[in-house]
Amino acid sequence: MPTLLITGSSGLIGSAVAEHFHALGFMVHGVDNNQREAFFGAGGSTRWNQHRLEAALDRFTHHELDIRDRAAVLELVGTLRPDLIMHCAAQPSHDRAAAIPFDDFDTNAVGTLNLLQAARVSCPDAPFVHMSTNKVYGDRPNRIPLCELPTRWEYADATYREGIAEDFPIDQSTHSLFGASKVAGDVLVQEYGRYFGMPTCCLRGGCLTGPQHSGVELHGFLSYLVKCNVEGIPYRLYGYQGKQVRDNIHAHDVARFAEAFWRHPRCGEVYNLGGGRGNSVSVLEAFDRIAQLSGRSMEWSYVETPRVGDHICYISDLTKMRTHYPTWGITRSLDNIFEELYVAARARTS
Repeated sequence: MPTLLITGSSGLIGSAVAEHFHALGFMVHGVDNNQREAFFGAGGSTRWNQHRLEAALDRFTHHELDIRDRAAVLELVGTLRPDLIMHCAAQPSHDRAAAIPFDDFDTNAVGTLNLLQAARVSCPDAPFVHMSTNKVYGDRPNRIPLCELPTRWEYADATYREGIAEDFPIDQSTHSLFGASKVAGDVLVQEYGRYFGMPTCCLRGGCLTGPQHSGVELHGFLSYLVKCNVEGIPYRLYGYQGKQVRDNIHAHDVARFAEAFWRHPRCGEVYNLGGGRGNSVSVLEAFDRIAQLSGRSMEWSYVETPRVGDHICYISDLTKMRTHYPTWGITRSLDNIFEELYVAARARTS
């Protein structure tokens, strides 16, 4: 029976991957120490999701381990010698990183190095899938010419009709400290693939979402937005007139891509992982969508200054992913995503 080791297993993507590979017959070992609560407070806690996985999956084992603990990581990977490593643990917020720069870098960069070296020592042939971020591109996407539409910004350059591809530059831009630490982890994953010939890939995620997301103001765009609408919490909108655009991908489709890579791994690859143009939405458009579902108008205020390193318009070009893995594609539409988020938010308030 194959073994999966997944970090950040109580989070949105980690839990979806745990469930997906459990259904495929894997022994699933999850690493999580609920650091999200330390980063974001009680509202960011993922303990509830850990307990849900423990109750629902009979081949799931939770490990209370901090990926910054190098000796513990080496020991666990050496004991399990997993057939697949899915690395989802991270400090995920721009704003929070500036307040905790050492914790941010030690988690996102050094923690990733700890896992890579442990894999190299104990299971170098096991595919290593790393959840990176589109923030590795910094604010360079903001230099793409844009046109302003009534509810969103749009690329004016036809080159980017399908979105941003993996060869987009990452240098000479403002990343935020979070983006910088994720660049370090991203490049390490590529280097272990290219230098040591290990089967690794970086998934540069856009807006990852789904009903198991513990969204907070500093991280979790759609989940937090829907939560605000359902609970009547005023939403603060930062800059760009609320017309900034994100493409959204459901956690289930992320898990499906991890399976595709496990079945046909490659060395040192990079993929821009998002919902593509079809799943793109601006903040203003998201306000309207959730209001139509809930029957409740969005309460919001506007902050003129945008977040540092924030993208005005970001859509992932999925061409490379679909070319390398033609059986993979988006199965959850934007309508599906909003409906699931709304039902989940309602359930948590009842």
